[in-house]
Amino acid sequence: MATFTNGILGGFSGKVGNVVGGKWKGIDYMRSRSGKRTNGSSPAQLAQQAKFKLAMQFLQPFTGLLNLTFRDYAVEMTGINNAMRYLLNNAIDGSYPDLSINYQNVLVSRGDLPNGGTPAATAAATTVTFTWSNNSGTGKAQASDQAILVAYCANLKQVKWTLNTAQRGSGTGALPLAGFAGMEVQTWIGFLSADGRRIASSKYTGAFTL
Repeated sequence: MATFTNGILGGFSGKVGNVVGGKWKGIDYMRSRSGKRTNGSSPAQLAQQAKFKLAMQFLQPFTGLLNLTFRDYAVEMTGINNAMRYLLNNAIDGSYPDLSINYQNVLVSRGDLPNGGTPAATAAATTVTFTWSNNSGTGKAQASDQAILVAYCANLKQVKWTLNTAQRGSGTGALPLAGFAGMEVQTWIGFLSADGRRIASSKYTGAFTL
């Protein structure tokens, strides 16, 4: 049984179906319940459980990044929980049981800071090089904003990302991916202001086989 502390729209502590709720450092969180529990579940419940499991498995390697890059939208919850909410609503394709992540719709950062102009990426050997036009002065964009370069390898279920290695004003940045040699990676780019207060919603920059 779960206890709701602020009504049905608030956080909860305990179990609701296949979801466990609780608090960590005063922040409400949710996670999937361990073990299999399919007896008596309706088709709709099974579909929702499968979506939740797929989202959790995909996002788990991103935890450290998402707790930073989704913090502006994470009101009384962790960044990864807010990212999961976005993913469930926007970036899962297909019908149960054939579900998949729509990488183009995934956000690995979210905020109102402008992204770089016309962001793109290319791959050579085991390095992905990102490029963008310097759009400093657009909204709150500044030349000192730090690029967030991200690559995810589905084969290994691992993510690599870098911050503070390239600025908006430089127009380019590189992400070494030696550990992903011979495999396909999905890539995104975001930006973080130099003072760490503003974040840009990420842009998908394509898939590459290294």
